[in-house]
Amino acid sequence: MYLDYFQLNEFPFNVTPDPRFLYFSDRHQEAYDSLLYGIEHRKGFIVLTGEVGCGKTTICRSVLNQLPTNTHSALILNPSLTPSQLIRSILIDLGLDAKGQDKLVHIALLNEFLLDCLNKNENVCIIIDESQNLDADLMEQIRMLSNLETDQHKLMQIILSGQPELKERLAMPELRQLRQRVMVHCDLSSLSTVETALYIQHRLNVAGANGRIRFRPMAVERVHEHGAGIPRQINTICDRALLSAYVRKDFEVTDTDVQNALKELASVIHGSSI
Repeated sequence: MYLDYFQLNEFPFNVTPDPRFLYFSDRHQEAYDSLLYGIEHRKGFIVLTGEVGCGKTTICRSVLNQLPTNTHSALILNPSLTPSQLIRSILIDLGLDAKGQDKLVHIALLNEFLLDCLNKNENVCIIIDESQNLDADLMEQIRMLSNLETDQHKLMQIILSGQPELKERLAMPELRQLRQRVMVHCDLSSLSTVETALYIQHRLNVAGANGRIRFRPMAVERVHEHGAGIPRQINTICDRALLSAYVRKDFEVTDTDVQNALKELASVIHGSSI
C-alpha cells in the first residue's frame, strides 16, 4: 500500500528471515562469526540460542549463503520427525538418494558421503532449527550422528538452533554426553535502544528508503520499549507505524504513529506473540 508513496523497492519490515535485512548488532555479529568459525574449523556441535524472533533463523540462512563452495549443507526446519525421517531429510537436503526406509542403510550412505567429502577436502554442515522441540530419541540420534568421525576430523558440523529452552534441555543429566560435545555456544540477546534505531534505519535502507524516511527519537524509544528489543516484534510495530505515517502523507514517523500501531496490535503484543 505504501511502497509507491515512500518510493520503496520492497516492504522494509516483513518478518521473513531474509539474510539481506540482517542487522549486525555486536551479539549478532559475534554469533555469525562463531558459527562460521565452528563450521570452518570442524568443531562438531555448535549451539545457537535466543528468544523467539531475535534473528536466529536469519543468521543461519546468512551463514549458509556465506559458506565456501567446498561446504555441503542441509537445513532442517521441522524437527518434529522420527530419527529415521531426520536422517532421510538430511540425505535429501545433501542431494543424496535416500531410497527405502532402512535407517542403517541411510546412515551407511551418509558415512560414505562424509568420508568422500573429507578425501576431497570438503566439509558438511547440518543446521537444525527449532531444536528446543527435539525429543529425547532425536537428541540421541543426533549425538550418534556425531560419532561419524575419524581420529583427526569431525566429518559433520551440526548446528542446533533454538529458543532458551534448548539450553535447559541440554543441561539435563541424560543429555550430558551431547552437552559435553558442544564446542561453540552463542546466545543472542535483545537489541538496545541505540541498536533498535540502527536496526530500523538499516532495514529502511535495504528496502530503498535512501534516508527519505525517518523515525523520530521518541518513536524509536516507544518501539524499543514495546518491542522489547526483539527484531520480529520491532518489525511488526514499525510496519503499522509506517502505515500510519502514510495515511498522514508524512515521511517522518512520530510517536503518535507508533501509539496508533500499538493500539491496533494491542491484543497481539499483550499476548507476546508478535
